[in-house]
Amino acid sequence: MAQQEWLEKDYYKVLGVPDKATEAEIRRAYRKLAKANHPDHNPGNEERFKEISAAHDVLADPAKRKEYDEIRRLGPMGGMFGGRGPGGARGPGAGGPGGAFTFTAEDLGDMLGGLFGRMRGGNGPGPSDAGTRTTTVGPQRGTDLESELHLSFVEAVNGVTTTVNVTSEAACEACRGTGAAPGTTPTTCPDCSGRGVIDENQGLFSFSRACPRCAGRGAVVETPCPNCKGRGVEVRPRQVKVKVPAGVEDGQRIRRKGGGGAGRNGGPAGDLFVKVQVAPHPLFGRKGRDLTISVPVTFAEAALGAEITLPTLDDPVTLKIPSGTRSGRTFRVRGRGVDTGKAVGDLLATVEVAVPKKLSPAEREAIEALAAASQESPRAHLGV
Repeated sequence: MAQQEWLEKDYYKVLGVPDKATEAEIRRAYRKLAKANHPDHNPGNEERFKEISAAHDVLADPAKRKEYDEIRRLGPMGGMFGGRGPGGARGPGAGGPGGAFTFTAEDLGDMLGGLFGRMRGGNGPGPSDAGTRTTTVGPQRGTDLESELHLSFVEAVNGVTTTVNVTSEAACEACRGTGAAPGTTPTTCPDCSGRGVIDENQGLFSFSRACPRCAGRGAVVETPCPNCKGRGVEVRPRQVKVKVPAGVEDGQRIRRKGGGGAGRNGGPAGDLFVKVQVAPHPLFGRKGRDLTISVPVTFAEAALGAEITLPTLDDPVTLKIPSGTRSGRTFRVRGRGVDTGKAVGDLLATVEVAVPKKLSPAEREAIEALAAASQESPRAHLGV
């Protein structure tokens, strides 16, 4: 049962966080460990990876974490009846002479609160908790996974449907997730009649707990699948189809619902979060929906004005440069940026005056004539 595993496993130690860790600290620790121990990078680490995933599945869920902490605090049965001595200590010798247990009203409140909390799925006692309640035992959601996807600049702008390789728990291919050997099927548990829980009468109250025979599944596997040993899931590499929307940016995360780890007991799969890495383009840059480009022009074109041709991700366009254009001026070409489906960006063309490294005799003569004819200094405003 999950409760027995929780008693034996210190999930805080597995993730390397204190028991008072915040959700953000737990999430960061999980991502770091999952990446370091992922079977794709470290073959043979499947068991460690599964242990890390199981710890995150419990501690990342507030309701599960509360129930886990309560079970760990109370311990196996004796923990809920053991006395509390001076300073809050429990166990033999804590309550008085001769090691007698001291049972206080506080212990009774803790015990009933823990029991009701587990019956209600960790929500705590309510005004009508007396009577019969049923423990929430059944489908469990799979673990969320993370992966990276490398795209070209054009793929990111236009959008693409591709696949991502992941290694994780998935429904067993041999038994299709039933846990039963091929050719057989699970049967209804005779102890709980398929409910997954059994009732225990405690005088005034009637409590429910997970059925020990079927571990809360409601079904019994008589002949376990040899491939997954009856678990219904296996760790294996698989490909997940991912649709990347047009205009995705470098570093953006895409959620693929249901692409994560397999669920348990018929529960839904977790999600896959894909971080996109976009390669640079030799000509274009990006500012949100706008594309940017640096355009070299000659001194004559900048001084006299000209019409030049610009490349785009589609067809070329013509840009008119007015006379007297200074180097570094940016022109906006409407509608030639990134089309996200909701809006279209522009192309931002920045003019840079190109200075030739070598001059022909005719060029040198022409420039010297221009210098001689120039009457105003561009540095006159400096006063020197």
